[in-house]
Amino acid sequence: MSTKPSDRFVLGTNPSIGDYVVLGVCPPGKALGKLIIGDNAIIRSHSVIYTGTKIGNDFQTGHGVLIREGNIIGDNVSIGSHTVIERENRIGNDTRIHSNCFIPEFVIIEDNVWIGPCVTILNVLHPPCPRFEDCARSVHIRKNAKIGGNVTIGPRVTIGHNSLIGMGSVVTADIPDNVLAFGNPARVVKPITQLTCELDYFQVPYEWERQQ
Repeated sequence: MSTKPSDRFVLGTNPSIGDYVVLGVCPPGKALGKLIIGDNAIIRSHSVIYTGTKIGNDFQTGHGVLIREGNIIGDNVSIGSHTVIERENRIGNDTRIHSNCFIPEFVIIEDNVWIGPCVTILNVLHPPCPRFEDCARSVHIRKNAKIGGNVTIGPRVTIGHNSLIGMGSVVTADIPDNVLAFGNPARVVKPITQLTCELDYFQVPYEWERQQ
């Protein structure tokens, strides 16, 4: 595809665009601004990104990613193959979303969040809801949180700063800052500071991070 600016999208410098990528899809019946993507983007084959979304520098996708309209995505964000990002989300800098994830509408994901493969976020208590636009504005994943593979996060849930959600968990209530939580439903198990590295590579997992 052409990487020159068009009436529907603008690419920054040094883009790498794979085969069968579609940029600047406009939803029927909506008048939206251009899709804007910053410098050094790597967008792999079969990805589709809609108009009205703004993406920072050093962005990359896997294959077959779908990103709908009205998203605001920061710098150095990576989105894995076959992940779906619905409309009007906020995704912070230095965030990694792995493959086969589903991010619905209106989710806030802060900086430096890590989301493992096959994570599903749900945002409506009683679908379908005629007050969806109001009801669904509820899920918040705070800075430096980590979500293990195959986790399901339910509506009206906040995941706390620095917290880790163990693989396969179902999160139905808020998780505080700086804890490990897992299970169905997910429960707080211990503070992050009490985690140990079973292979003895580190005295404490995440010691390489600056905890805030």
